[in-house]
Amino acid sequence: MMQSVIVIDANILGGEPVFRGTRVPFKVLTDYLEGGDTLDQFLEQYPSVSRELAIAAIEEARTSLVSRLR
Repeated sequence: MMQSVIVIDANILGGEPVFRGTRVPFKVLTDYLEGGDTLDQFLEQYPSVSRELAIAAIEEARTSLVSRLR
């Protein structure tokens, strides 16, 4: 099974979901997008998150949401 790209660890930011291998909360990305910013703008501000990681996290979140709605 593949490792999740969004992780929750009580020792990292009090257990807030973050991108694997970073201390960047996933919520920051959703806030950027909700506010009308682009993925590129987010990536410029958070260089520790790769484009591939961000896209994989969005896909993982979408898959999780869809599976809960079924």
